[in-house]
Amino acid sequence: MRKLVAVTFVAFVMAIPNAWAMRTTVHEAAESSQYGRKMGGMIGRGVINVVTSFVDLLVNVVNETRNGPPVVGTLVGVGKGAGCLGLRVLSGGVDLTTFWVPGFNGFPVSDSYENCLAGLTTTASSSTPEPLALEGEPEIGAAGVYPPSDSMAGISPSAPAPAEEKPRYTK
Repeated sequence: MRKLVAVTFVAFVMAIPNAWAMRTTVHEAAESSQYGRKMGGMIGRGVINVVTSFVDLLVNVVNETRNGPPVVGTLVGVGKGAGCLGLRVLSGGVDLTTFWVPGFNGFPVSDSYENCLAGLTTTASSSTPEPLALEGEPEIGAAGVYPPSDSMAGISPSAPAPAEEKPRYTK
């Protein structure tokens, strides 16, 4: 029995660096639109988040103790670390239970332990960028300005407009 525990412990210790090195790749795979890649990525991200969630507590306690007064910084670090630990465990649990759902990529938490909320700061409005308009150029659709059609594909926008032909009158 002792040998089994020792072998399991050694295998676990040897697997930690690999999981740590793969965490960014796994986070990217979990956000994929391809079903197979997303499924594997969500399982990996879920396992990494659940297993390494205690790191949030340690990192936040150390960082906040360095940044603030010793007692207050430590208490702030414990609170912040406990919140991030809970968020990371919940995110990992959601990933592990819903990895099979098509089109659902879970609730990602930042892969950095410095700030677990870094992945949650994007809003829906920032995900759809506004179209850019050049200075002095009217917006498309405003006052009769429309996007170029296929018949105008070979014409450069900076080229002068073709002169109108004058009708020829013959006598």
